[in-house]
Amino acid sequence: MSRRQDIQRKVVTTFQRTVANRVARRLPGQTLLETTGRKSGLPRTTPIGGRRVGDEFWFVSEYGTESQYVRNIQAQPRVRVRLRGRWFTGTAHLLADDDARARLATLPTANSAVVRAFGTGLTTIRVDLDARD
Repeated sequence: MSRRQDIQRKVVTTFQRTVANRVARRLPGQTLLETTGRKSGLPRTTPIGGRRVGDEFWFVSEYGTESQYVRNIQAQPRVRVRLRGRWFTGTAHLLADDDARARLATLPTANSAVVRAFGTGLTTIRVDLDARD
C-alpha cells in the first residue's frame, strides 16, 4: 500500500468510526454486520452494503484484511447480518479469488460507488446464511 493510500485509509476509517458508523447503526433500514471481537470477544457491529442472493449475503470490504471486521471474521467466521431489521446468522468467507470490482457491479449502486472510490484492498465476502433463520 502506498503512503497516499495509507493516509487515505486512515482518514476515511477515522471518519467512519467516529461519525458515519455511529449514525448508520441507528438507522432502521441499514444493513449491519455483527462480528465477534478477536481480542475482546465482544460483539462488534459495522454498517455495510451488499445484497442477499438466496441463502447468501454478498458484500465487498473496501480495505480487505486491513479492516477490523475482516480480521474478526478471520479469527471467528460466525457472524450475524441485519437485513431490513431482521437478524440472520451465518458463516462468512473471504473470497480472495473473486473479482471484487466486478462483484461491486452486482451490488447496490450507492454503496458500491463509495467502496470503489475509497477502497484500496477490495475483498469480496460471502456470508452463507443459516437455513433455520
